Amino acid sequence: MEQQQQQHRTPSGANLSPRSPSSSPPYLFVSVTDPVKLGNGVQAYISYRVITKTNFPEYQGHEKIVIRRYSDFVWLRDRLFDKYQGIFIPPLPEKSAVEKFRFSAEFIEMRRQALDVFVNRIASHHELQQSEDLRTFLQADEETMERLRSLETGYFKKPADLMQIFKDVQSKVSDVVLGKEKPLEESNPEYEKLKNYFFELENHLAEAQKHAYRLVKKHRELGQSLSDFGKAAKLLGACEGDALGKAFGELGTKSETLSIKLQKEAHQLLMNFEEPLKDYVRSVQSIKATIAERANAFSHQCELAETVKLKEINLEKLQRSRSDKVGEAEIEFKELKADSEEATCRFETIVRRMSEEIVRFQDQKTLDMGVVFHEFAEGQARLANSIADAWRSLLPKLEACST
Repeated sequence: MEQQQQQHRTPSGANLSPRSPSSSPPYLFVSVTDPVKLGNGVQAYISYRVITKTNFPEYQGHEKIVIRRYSDFVWLRDRLFDKYQGIFIPPLPEKSAVEKFRFSAEFIEMRRQALDVFVNRIASHHELQQSEDLRTFLQADEETMERLRSLETGYFKKPADLMQIFKDVQSKVSDVVLGKEKPLEESNPEYEKLKNYFFELENHLAEAQKHAYRLVKKHRELGQSLSDFGKAAKLLGACEGDALGKAFGELGTKSETLSIKLQKEAHQLLMNFEEPLKDYVRSVQSIKATIAERANAFSHQCELAETVKLKEINLEKLQRSRSDKVGEAEIEFKELKADSEEATCRFETIVRRMSEEIVRFQDQKTLDMGVVFHEFAEGQARLANSIADAWRSLLPKLEACST
């Protein structure tokens, strides 16, 4: 299942942008593997082997292996979020809030899988794959990465800042211009519909993920109960003789076998059902951060446009009065107008990118959710058949005892 998901989510060469002619189509494949715990106590962390295979001419050879830690992935995410506004930057898995789970084998594997998905989503994106920061992340030595992280600490938005942005996305932005309060939020009906869609999508995905978590928990609880029951049935069989004792013994063995199947299925549900749903919740939160950037860009553009009007009126007054401050006012007006044009360009770029990203996100979501729910249903059917076959095989012996 995991291999199938990796194949599904790993970018194919057909999705990459055209490069210079070569004997094979361009490709960029990344694997996050071999998590290793380093350090002790509060200084402990997990390192990962990041393997890049590519024929892009900008890269240093066809294969590169580097060691990265979680904070390096954070560095890459923050750089891309700052430089590619309007693009839906893939989300990172969150840190464990519970210390005792931070280095559990299950949590480490969940994070490794999520980091692999994160970096491959970037590598398959037609714009993000060309990022210099991505090339640095995939090729630089550990000392260089550590220096880059330390140089830019506090400069880029941190997860806590992004979460605050999420909360402020729908708040009304207003300002006082010429003594009149004007809303500085887009009134585009399609944009409002888009925002509402993502807020509703997050709620529905979060609800589905919550129930997926309960399914995992129920499978584990039932598996443990069958294991305990199996031990008890074996002990009961040992007290009996002949056919009844043998039947109880087989009942206990079947229960323990089914317990193992349920525990395995619970793990599969966690990794390939609950975690993908949780990943899409994080994806929508990342999209909401992009929406917030768009709202900020629109507000900034409007503020500058109104300020330019005021400066222009003031400049005309100075010109009519032939004030000696005309020269200074003209310089200030030109600089402000340039800033206003730049802000408008930034906003239009965000809008254009978002329009492209929404289509891409919807297509990818359809594919990913189709795989996730198909595998879920298939796994449940397989488990139900195994359970039915196991109990059915015991019926003749138990019936013989009962008659």
